[in-house]
Amino acid sequence: MTSDVVAEVPTRPAGRRVLAVAGWVLPVLALCALAVAALGIGRYAVPVGDVFDVLAATLFGWPSGADATVQTVVLRVRLPRVIAALVVGSALAAAGATYQGLFRNPLVSPDILGVSAGASLGAVLGIFLSLPVAAIQGLAFAGGLAAVACVYAVGATVRRHDPVLTLVLAGVAIGAVLGAAISLIKVLADPYNQLPAITYWLLGSLASVTLGDVGAILPTMVLGLVPLVLLRWRVNLMSLGEEEARALGVETRALRPLLVMAATLVTAAAVSVTGVIGWIGLLVPHVARLLVGPDFRRLLPASLLLGAGYLLAVDIVARTLAPVEVPLGILTALIGAPFFLWLLASGRRGWA
Repeated sequence: MTSDVVAEVPTRPAGRRVLAVAGWVLPVLALCALAVAALGIGRYAVPVGDVFDVLAATLFGWPSGADATVQTVVLRVRLPRVIAALVVGSALAAAGATYQGLFRNPLVSPDILGVSAGASLGAVLGIFLSLPVAAIQGLAFAGGLAAVACVYAVGATVRRHDPVLTLVLAGVAIGAVLGAAISLIKVLADPYNQLPAITYWLLGSLASVTLGDVGAILPTMVLGLVPLVLLRWRVNLMSLGEEEARALGVETRALRPLLVMAATLVTAAAVSVTGVIGWIGLLVPHVARLLVGPDFRRLLPASLLLGAGYLLAVDIVARTLAPVEVPLGILTALIGAPFFLWLLASGRRGWA
């Protein structure tokens, strides 16, 4: 009997690991199934068998039985926006989870330091100057980084207050200034050509995203996500507070700017391609926290998966809900705000 107990002891950790792996495999498979469904859903419906046929022909060079129209719809129209939805949704959710952990505030989102406002100003300026799409995206990316740099420059001059509170207040103030600049450009823009383009960009959309756009932002997103993954256990310590983190050996003055810059890179790259898509970075981390708890080591991958699936599902609704495609920013607000109010009213501990 004793030997049986001893023999069973080593199997328990292995069993837990198997369960943990299975707990992540199932959501990944569900996300893949949703992505395949997204390739077939639309005004021009494509059967799932034809979707797999086109994908297999593209990946392995097999002959495809699908006609040219189906191949064009799957590969050139829907595949770029499906990949963009997965990448952008996961990136915004990961950035939101990082900001909420660093600033110890459940109301913090990726635009708290002005990155979305800065990127919006850069894109609006590019549209106003009638620049090409690549230049507009470049200005949006540079504007997001410049806005956060200004916030940190303001925070560096104020040393008498809590650094976290100073950054948040500076972000709010600079975001207001950038918002005023955007409004000024909208007033000066051509109401028949430039203004509709500016308004549509500010509402967010995946309609014009190409595989080249995704490939252009992917290295920057990887560069931003790598520090978040490697330092995810330190984010747990940062969420304890400034003094507590330092007492545990974390150099907060060096680590916080690094993590903020990593999350900013991810956010700026996403916004530069898709426009402003709100509520993902605010809502998805709360849902992930309810499912896996506040430990950032589990919260980060959960946010990545949920963010990708959420934006992909919203994009499916956006292009099938009405005769005209609905901007993503409208849908994410209509879905996210009531759900967030429900979390607030329910008083669940996992959300705050």
